[in-house]
Amino acid sequence: MLRFNIQQLQPKAFSAMLALEDYLSTTSIPPALKSLMKIRASQINKCAFCIDMHVKEAVREGETHQRIYLLNAWRETSVFSDGEKAALAITEELTLIHQSGLSNNTYQSALQFFSQAEIAQIVMCVVTINAWNRIVISSKMPVQDEY
Repeated sequence: MLRFNIQQLQPKAFSAMLALEDYLSTTSIPPALKSLMKIRASQINKCAFCIDMHVKEAVREGETHQRIYLLNAWRETSVFSDGEKAALAITEELTLIHQSGLSNNTYQSALQFFSQAEIAQIVMCVVTINAWNRIVISSKMPVQDEY
């Protein structure tokens, strides 16, 4: 059961979150990669609503079911490119920032595939989905049943 509706109770804050999403839509990071990053962060945070939303989004964008199913084991498979793996590593390290933050190894690896500006865009994507996860989990937003 929904505890509270942040959109109704804090419309300016909700608008600010939507502005971050608008910004993300203008970045050079491919939409499919953004979806994978959002799913992965949401898996780590155990945010069912966001996992559901972003899996549906990824499928609409043409992502394969196999890659979505293997996302939580991305290191052990070859279905993701090295660039995607670098972005997923950033996603995990920032989502679990209390462990060690963004490591130098991960950052240097990402520089092989992304410019500093693109890494900053990846960081903003991860920051934004983590904020959404916290809003959704704390408000107990229910998963939509329809597919």
